[in-house]
Amino acid sequence: MPDRGDFDRGGVTAAGTVRVRFAPSPTGYFHVGGARTALHNWLFARRAGGQFILRIEDTDRERSHPDWTEGILSALEWLGINWDEGPYLQSERRGLYEDAARRLYESGHAYACDCTRAAVDERTRANKTPGYDGCCRERGLTPGPGRVLRFRVPDEGVTLVRDIVRGNVEFANSTIEDFVLVKSNGDPLFVLAVVVDDMAMEITHVIRAEEHLPTTPKAVMVWQALGGAPLPVFAHLPVLVNERRQKLSKRRDRVAVEDYRDQGYLPEAMRNYLALLGWGPPDQREFLTVEEMIGEFRLEDVNVSPAFFDEKRLAHFNGVYIRALGVEDFVGRVRRFLADTTVPWPADSYDEGQVVRLAPLIQERVATLGEVVGYLEFLFDEPFVVDPPSFDKVVRRDGGAKGILEEAGELFGKDPWTAEALRISLTTIAGHAERKLSKAQAPVRVATMGSSVGLPLFESLEVLGRERTLSRIDGALAELLAPQATDR
Repeated sequence: MPDRGDFDRGGVTAAGTVRVRFAPSPTGYFHVGGARTALHNWLFARRAGGQFILRIEDTDRERSHPDWTEGILSALEWLGINWDEGPYLQSERRGLYEDAARRLYESGHAYACDCTRAAVDERTRANKTPGYDGCCRERGLTPGPGRVLRFRVPDEGVTLVRDIVRGNVEFANSTIEDFVLVKSNGDPLFVLAVVVDDMAMEITHVIRAEEHLPTTPKAVMVWQALGGAPLPVFAHLPVLVNERRQKLSKRRDRVAVEDYRDQGYLPEAMRNYLALLGWGPPDQREFLTVEEMIGEFRLEDVNVSPAFFDEKRLAHFNGVYIRALGVEDFVGRVRRFLADTTVPWPADSYDEGQVVRLAPLIQERVATLGEVVGYLEFLFDEPFVVDPPSFDKVVRRDGGAKGILEEAGELFGKDPWTAEALRISLTTIAGHAERKLSKAQAPVRVATMGSSVGLPLFESLEVLGRERTLSRIDGALAELLAPQATDR
């Protein structure tokens, strides 16, 4: 275990309040890694009775877009992660960054540099250590257009990062180049803006992804150079990886929270699963209420090792949560998927009462709400269509299918219309055909349900109704008797 130090004594404001922030960049869909970071910040703040601040880091004018900001806010609200302050936009706080940059320049902690990247590369091509070589340190240039502002990194010593998850981490200053604070067009870079905002907002704990750890010593240097507020306590959460133990990538993996929401994942299932990525309660329970997560979450219990974002396990979680829903709640949540413009049936054929009757059977079989549509096509498709490959394989090529369908049409027209009565009738038919019930069901299922897979047959037929069931059996028999087209 790393030496994590005594972190419980620090990391609060003068008023004794814990303050954390989540600061995403609106440059794309909301990444599941960002959602995990937001959740862990939120759980920590709620457990401590502190404040959760939302800040949008939109200083990258070329890549940031208001639509992405709205997507972040919408996804957070969907997950039930509410914020106490904000959202603050960095694009509206530019004056604070300009003032901090001026102070750093005037105090000698920063200097202007007019070196181009090409010039730096040319000068340092033969150096053992890549990076900026300090060429402009003593040139005395004044800040202005076409010149960046660089931080003057101490030549010797180390910078210490106190990290709740990883312990005390030391960075040799000699390995850190004089980094850029302000771009040549005057835009502040992340390392400056984030420190200025964290100081102004009195952030006590910076809880963020492991990928930011290499920039943390730079933040510490800037913080100390600006003076004033005490340093926050840091906690760098483990990286999320895929099944190949590669870092999750937008280009390679499914990582957008919006995608999972649109496929029919429940927010409580996603929230529960995200909480367990890198953390878990001492007793290893998997399914936790929000109150349980808040009561048991501790940064000291977060793992250092990479966390596997397992889509199959997430789907399992979602299925468990779906099965736990009451019927009314389930039907209410699935309603937007059934009313979507892409559903294969006309709106006037939809009958929610029939969905309510089948809901418990559907809940047992789906992992996402988006899968529900496929289980209801047999009810609402107009006109009803039988899957041709299934019909050919299960009905046309089965020499006994015609007799089973004919007898089913006869018995189903007489018996009480209940699932149990239908089961008894088909059991009798199976006996006459000298086959198991499951084998006798197959042609009836394809003829009435349209495919060889779906919900339990007899309960489905009860909801479908006698008239439509018999009509579909007659249609299947007519199809069997119709002459088949032949190749010429």
